Amino acid sequence: MISFSDVHVTRGERAVLRGVSLSVAAGEVVALVGRSGSGKTTMLRLVNRMLHADRGEVMVSQRRVQDWDPIALRRQTGYAIQDVGLFPHFSVSHNVGLVTSLLGWDEERVKRRTDELLTLVGLAPSDFAERRPDQLSGGQRQRVGLARALAVDPPVLLMDEPFGALDPITRVELHQQFRALHQAMPRTVLLVTHDLNEAFALADRIAVLDQGAILACGDSADLQRSDHPFVRQLLETRFQ
Repeated sequence: MISFSDVHVTRGERAVLRGVSLSVAAGEVVALVGRSGSGKTTMLRLVNRMLHADRGEVMVSQRRVQDWDPIALRRQTGYAIQDVGLFPHFSVSHNVGLVTSLLGWDEERVKRRTDELLTLVGLAPSDFAERRPDQLSGGQRQRVGLARALAVDPPVLLMDEPFGALDPITRVELHQQFRALHQAMPRTVLLVTHDLNEAFALADRIAVLDQGAILACGDSADLQRSDHPFVRQLLETRFQ
């Protein structure tokens, strides 16, 4: 569903990505972990053409991203970020249904989809649909952001530290919600996180990045077998 082939990105004289290759299968959740500045968010933004590679090839649904119309591509790729980015003057239902309205869906269809998604993320429409973002907790706003990212049922979901600013208990609750949601609505997910515990909890595979390169990629057992010093150092943080 998503593939990177020998991808290079530079900013000025700094190499942000150096020869990155990675394939993500349909329905698979892959987490990108590593230090800040290692290239994780850059990889996400290459998928929906917010950034462009200097060399190499990025593909979505077996098409090069440059061959996609940017708007059509972004409708294929839901995007959930840490600070959510909800419109403060819109209600919860308006925030969730905004993209569907822009696509010309009729009012009844928008309401059905909005109510369905709010229910899926654990926010009863009767209680939350008409609230404003400032009337929600951080965890509730994150749920609304996730619902909005899923509004037009994209096959690909890009998640950039979506749970990073939450307290540990709320984060665990949202992890459980995410797993239930993914089981109900399977899709391909590329997840950026600094938290290795989160990566192991949510992802099928984990790609470890450092200085713009993927050092290792696999499940828990694969990473445990790695002898790379940075991967070993990262694994030591798992239960801290």
